[in-house]
Amino acid sequence: MSTKRKLPNLSTANVLMVGTGEYTTGYVGGTAADSDKGAGVVALTMFDLRRRNKVDRVGMCGVNGKKFPGIRNHMQKNIGDVYKDMDLTCDTFPSDETIDPKAYLSAIKTYQAGDVAIIFTPDDTHYDIAMACIAQGMHVMVTKPIVQTLEHHKALIDAAKEKNVLVAMEVHKRWDPFYADARDRARSQLGNFQYMYAYMSQPKHQLETFKAWAGKSSDISFYLNSHHIDFSEWTLEGIARPIRVTATPSTGVAKSKGMETEDSITLTVQWENYVGSTLGCAVYTSSWVAPKSDVHSQQRFFYMGTNGEINVDQAHRGMTVAVDEKPFGSVNPLFMKYTPTNGMFSGQGSYGVKREINAGNKSVSDYDDGSLATVGTTVQGTAILEAGRKSLNLDGMPMDIVYDHGDNHTPVDIRPHDFRM
Repeated sequence: MSTKRKLPNLSTANVLMVGTGEYTTGYVGGTAADSDKGAGVVALTMFDLRRRNKVDRVGMCGVNGKKFPGIRNHMQKNIGDVYKDMDLTCDTFPSDETIDPKAYLSAIKTYQAGDVAIIFTPDDTHYDIAMACIAQGMHVMVTKPIVQTLEHHKALIDAAKEKNVLVAMEVHKRWDPFYADARDRARSQLGNFQYMYAYMSQPKHQLETFKAWAGKSSDISFYLNSHHIDFSEWTLEGIARPIRVTATPSTGVAKSKGMETEDSITLTVQWENYVGSTLGCAVYTSSWVAPKSDVHSQQRFFYMGTNGEINVDQAHRGMTVAVDEKPFGSVNPLFMKYTPTNGMFSGQGSYGVKREINAGNKSVSDYDDGSLATVGTTVQGTAILEAGRKSLNLDGMPMDIVYDHGDNHTPVDIRPHDFRM
């Protein structure tokens, strides 16, 4: 008798959002975030899904309940007053008078197996929160990086298998039509991997946005390099694997603000092609000390295979906007379309919004086909990011990513490179 479990065929989903910051609500420092996400992404999407009868109960959990009155006012101003027919009803944890870093445990207990958890919290908290949600039998989506270590990643895989739940990482670039097409072209036309250069940045004021954890529990590489590293893992699945990581930093700006963290981090990653054991090189650079410009985040990459090359500039899609008393900007409605159509939210096709809600005709394992960044198919990315941090901690020591002889795809360890070999 088969034990392959089908996902429940539910007409609506009950959703718990863990995290109340910029990406969830757009609320930062008592006001709308000074970024391209002032109205948030996750909460707005959930309220719209409820309007379209895809979601029923919506909950939100943070650490400081005293923020919730401000968050509710912010959501009313930026969602309720902007779009028609938005029901902003939301159960919040902890109470408005309470500060509780473990409030997610109480919130999770109010949900059932088969419900959904969406986690957008500081990187070092992902593992504990995700494990608690899995233990409750909830399907889980975690923002990138899903976790920070191979050890935690393997534990998530085991827990998800035991509970037979879907656990995936939120990487919206997989729904960007430019990135998706580049991936398909690279896989079908460009041959073995040769070289890639990727750059992603955010302006200096983001150091203030993330000052609670920047340099303390995570860094800019985990936060931004994770995007293009996932693109590489997704693109090169079955073609190449990462085998060595060397990290180098730039410093000065953050430290001048009293923050002990790198300004920019570059990871140089050696990839090994499965066919012929030939080598390729990828360079991933991320920074959060860029100047303000026409975009909130510079994002671009160059990819070269043995048969051709691709350039993608994610930040500039050919649309610019100039409005009185606002800075000139290059906008990207492909990511998030906040402008309403006839008073209604109309960003459902944006790749920052797209999420596949199960319709009951797929099993958990079916999503390991590359359609989602599942916990079982994103191990290499975690290995690269952890190896990068270890390399920085060892003053640029190259770190080898180790595989079992019986499985040449899934990393099992990270070790300092032995130059004697």
